[in-house]
Amino acid sequence: MSAQSNMLIDGPALWNDLMETARFGGTPKGGICRLALSDEDKSVRTWFAQTCEALGCTVTYDSMGNQFARRAGTCDALPPIMIGSHLDTQPTGGKFDGILGVLGGVAVLRALHSADVSTRHPIEVVNWTNEEGARFTPPMLASGVFGGAFTQEFARSRPDKNGITLGEALEQTGFVGEEDCGKHPASAYFELHIEQGPVLEAEEKTIGVVQGVQAMRWYDVTVTGQGAHAGTTPMTMRSDALWAAARMIDGVHQVAMNHAPDGLSTVGIIECLPGSSNVVPGSVHFTVDLRHPSDGTLEIMEKEFYQTLEAIAASCGVEFRTSPTWTSGAVHFDPLCVSFIEKSAQNLGYRARRIVSGAGHDAVYVARVVPTAMVFVPCWKGISHNEAESAEPHDVTAGANVLLHAVLQADSEMA
Repeated sequence: MSAQSNMLIDGPALWNDLMETARFGGTPKGGICRLALSDEDKSVRTWFAQTCEALGCTVTYDSMGNQFARRAGTCDALPPIMIGSHLDTQPTGGKFDGILGVLGGVAVLRALHSADVSTRHPIEVVNWTNEEGARFTPPMLASGVFGGAFTQEFARSRPDKNGITLGEALEQTGFVGEEDCGKHPASAYFELHIEQGPVLEAEEKTIGVVQGVQAMRWYDVTVTGQGAHAGTTPMTMRSDALWAAARMIDGVHQVAMNHAPDGLSTVGIIECLPGSSNVVPGSVHFTVDLRHPSDGTLEIMEKEFYQTLEAIAASCGVEFRTSPTWTSGAVHFDPLCVSFIEKSAQNLGYRARRIVSGAGHDAVYVARVVPTAMVFVPCWKGISHNEAESAEPHDVTAGANVLLHAVLQADSEMA
């Protein structure tokens, strides 16, 4: 048995890193507000760079501000094995979403450094810029440029609510490198993440071996009726945009229920105008998020969605407009990389199950150009994108151990 087969990450050090970085953008309720390229994000990026440099790594940036902390390999000309995720959060995010994948990578670097183990491939830990999409939409912008889903011009042009573009924010923070995003080589990519769902906890499994990510489509819907006086307009003569929108939202829910248990639909934003208690609403805007593991089934769901809105608009005497805003096809991860995770979990004695991710991750776009796989660990009640987000130390340690051994297997078996 090799020394590498007995190697484990330092669990307390990983947990300390998670708690230490939680101070960058920490909220009174115990969560984190660390929007992409904000002052808080700049601070945690600096911490990440300094921590990795102390472990003997060199840190570089590409043109989208993605950070690469590189530990040299004995065959340093080989494309690196990458580990990564993101450091930005939702406005009321938690301590684990995204950053666990980055700090899990740091834990791998620390384990290799402490044991004085050399790998053939360089090992790189990556922090992808603006994964959440909370400041600059759509989400996963920088990994999307890396994977060829977006042009750099499009990504850098995206404005925040104050009109500052992502490109301007990058220049202001100084995290811009000379290497064009997407030109960085890699032989494999691994991402550790909390599940953001309740399955692993409910089944008392420690490791989720992620097979891929479900397909997703987002839409903006605007319903237009006629604003009118609430006290003088008979119910039979109204063109009430909110009443119609309410029925549409119920219809969106039913579309997912028609394809249960895997079909999902969410209306996350509703804006009603003119927003007065004694005025019949004349305009309503809402967002729709449809998801399913199958591209074909999601296509059917989309058709049902459009048909539902058309029928309700006609019956309520309103008009509507629907605009697709984002789409991501179903992703199937690299079978060899997935097998490294599955074997590592088995060899380490962790209870594991195969799982499909319901949420999008940087791995979605990286998988377009690099063999990719993901590791999930449980989170409390499946809660994420929330200040109450929580995970257990032994679970995050287990996930990082699986990550470490999957990387060692990849280093041994991949060209």
